[in-house]
Amino acid sequence: MAGWTADRIPDQRGRTAVVTGANSGLGLVTATELARHGAHVVLAVRDTAAGAEAARRIGGEVEVRELDLASLGSVRAFAAKLATGHRKIDLLVNNAGLVLPGPRRTTADGFELHLGTNMLGHFALTGLLLDRLAAAKEPRVVGLSSITHKNAHLDFDDLMSERDYGAAPAYGRSKLATTVFGIELDRRLRAAGSPVTSTLAHPGLTRTNLTPRAWEHRGRLGRVITRAGLLVTQPVEQGALPQLRAATDPGVRGGQFFGPSGFFETRGRVTEARISREAADPVVGERLWAAAEELTGVSYL
Repeated sequence: MAGWTADRIPDQRGRTAVVTGANSGLGLVTATELARHGAHVVLAVRDTAAGAEAARRIGGEVEVRELDLASLGSVRAFAAKLATGHRKIDLLVNNAGLVLPGPRRTTADGFELHLGTNMLGHFALTGLLLDRLAAAKEPRVVGLSSITHKNAHLDFDDLMSERDYGAAPAYGRSKLATTVFGIELDRRLRAAGSPVTSTLAHPGLTRTNLTPRAWEHRGRLGRVITRAGLLVTQPVEQGALPQLRAATDPGVRGGQFFGPSGFFETRGRVTEARISREAADPVVGERLWAAAEELTGVSYL
């Protein structure tokens, strides 16, 4: 496909990048390309054995560190250990995410699992690493959204989906929260005069390990839908390009959001994407920020 490609990533030598969920899918491609262009890449993964195998495949300057975003204790331990070994962090790619079928589940801290992992864990991680990011030259934070955020709505009276739960809606709400967080972070970074830039991206419909998991409990119907979905999705190497551009393109501005340019942003070359009206609403941003600080116990900006 024409347009922006990974070959346009500038030299990353001397830069340290942290990529969550880097042992598979979009995270693995992102970490691989950053390492290929010279970055020292920290693979922040829940499964360190899988992380070690990913590091072997990637090569270059790569280290593996344990991080479970569904546990604030793990997030705090990861951030503290990372800070002792790295004076600065140039790039944080909040890539990790999950979509799980079946009944409602919770994190170690009692949060609804999608919201707790996809957004609140990354909110805490970003805040805990912000001083190391601010110490770098042209530092950047990238949040991974989804086109599903456009049809989602945040109910601040039921953020944990206790009254009304469905796996797919919960995932969409978590990605809306991720998008709101990225935009609100940009507002606050600008207001504080911080050197850190907050950007966002989404992969459209991409062949990762998330789609089969979302349908695996639905038997024959799930298998049919998974196979049909593979016909319209794009390869993971293409799906990772929006977040790679958000992470490395020198011309990117804070608050920009990248995704595919094709039909309903599902596939195609990288372009600036649209965020939903709710995601862009500063009032929603302020409410979510306050809730996230209270829930995680992490305050910044």
